[in-house]
Amino acid sequence: MTVAFSSRRSTAEPKVKAPRRPAWQPAPHPAITVLKVLALVVVVALVLLPCLVVVSTSLAGQQEVIANGGWVIWPTDPTFDAYREVLTGGVVTRATLISAGVTIVGTTLSLLCTIGMAYALSRPNTFAGKPITLLVLFTLLFTPGMIPTYLVVTGMGLKDTYASLIVPVLVNAFNLVVLRGFFQRIPNELIEAAKIEGAGEVRILTRIVLPLSKAAVAVVGLFYAVQYWNSFFGAVLYLDDSAKWPIQLVLRQYVIQGSPIAGSLANAEAMVSAPNSIQMAVVVLAMLPIICVYPFLQRHFMSGVLTGAVKS
Repeated sequence: MTVAFSSRRSTAEPKVKAPRRPAWQPAPHPAITVLKVLALVVVVALVLLPCLVVVSTSLAGQQEVIANGGWVIWPTDPTFDAYREVLTGGVVTRATLISAGVTIVGTTLSLLCTIGMAYALSRPNTFAGKPITLLVLFTLLFTPGMIPTYLVVTGMGLKDTYASLIVPVLVNAFNLVVLRGFFQRIPNELIEAAKIEGAGEVRILTRIVLPLSKAAVAVVGLFYAVQYWNSFFGAVLYLDDSAKWPIQLVLRQYVIQGSPIAGSLANAEAMVSAPNSIQMAVVVLAMLPIICVYPFLQRHFMSGVLTGAVKS
């Protein structure tokens, strides 16, 4: 009697079953499920519909926009004429480059300052660590206000310079607290072991702390990037030269005040309102970079913000 054994072993991975509802948890009523789905559909529609109208209007022709009363939900003949006119005007292109430069430089400097300060305040033996931390928390409750900030910026000689958009908001107290909380969760034994091996503070920060804090650093970097890209009020206060305006201030000029695209913003011919398609094209160009960056950093939000903000 011979017994045949199969020489081929199955290499397929076992299927992972979806988690079932616990036995003690009752099944939801069908009406409740339907209401939840309807509520989600309404919320999604309220979020997506304005974005769809903005993008569709920017892609519609001038005649179609006028025929539909200024707004288009779905263009019949999409065209990029509005974007071509905006980008060839020079003003929007220059403002976009200014905003991109301020965002890159400001985010880099803010991350360097925030990381260094958060790491120093997260160590237990830092000189005057607690008073400085209390001072930072104090600024969360009592902000200096617009006039003192304006006087400080003017006194430092930063008026009408790009530095006036960066220096007053270089370190955000909330981001500093989040990053400090994340650094404090790193085991102290790991840092002590590195010190025994002869590593200095800079080496510990760059080789041990930062690689373990990628999620928190990415989220804080996104916060700073959004802050600098959407910088509007600082430009209104500190920038007198319209050639230095960032994209958000140009967006206000076109959408709210209806100035034309070509030429300088201070042009005396700026009396004819810009068409809605061009205004919406400026809106799309203003929000496009953040929309492109956000999906790459969204997965870090849960581990970055919650872990850094909650201290056990």
